[in-house]
Amino acid sequence: MDIWEPEKLLIFLAFFMPGFISIKVYELIVATKKHNFSDSVLEAIGYSVLNFAILSLLIFYISQPSFNQNNPIIFYFCIILIFFIFPSIWPLLFVWISKFKILKKYILSPINMPWDEVFSKREALWVIIHLKDGRKIGGKYGTSSRASAFPNQRQIYLEKLWELKNNVFVKKIDRSDGAIFFEDEISIIEFFK
Repeated sequence: MDIWEPEKLLIFLAFFMPGFISIKVYELIVATKKHNFSDSVLEAIGYSVLNFAILSLLIFYISQPSFNQNNPIIFYFCIILIFFIFPSIWPLLFVWISKFKILKKYILSPINMPWDEVFSKREALWVIIHLKDGRKIGGKYGTSSRASAFPNQRQIYLEKLWELKNNVFVKKIDRSDGAIFFEDEISIIEFFK
């Protein structure tokens, strides 16, 4: 039994590819640990089977005798839907559904760290960073700012620094082009809208 025979390889890819696409899309939208390829094979096959189960009516419909000969464009479009489009949609749908308040008590959040939750919203915020040495740094976390995501070391880049007086943003520091802060320097981060 040679797995590299074209028919067996095609069957493997059919059961692997949709799940693999779902895993990769999920990793693009949710900060996760990178999967080892060999550990992901069974998970990918499981997600592929789930994909096929959800789309079983469509698969049954296009599997009818001579359907692909009578409707080749629809047939190939459905194949693309089954193997590429829907596997890309499932992770997006799961993350979107997991944000509904009514479901939050039943579904664990896909976001691992509060850090990722705050910065994944991509909102412009005013920030006061309390450093472990006692200093407070004020700044703007805007569209050009960045924050790292799990599992990487947490870092934050503020695009503009502001002078603070009694925790009030007074004025932008002249010629400020921002600063990068590392998690081992930070004790607290305050956010303001």
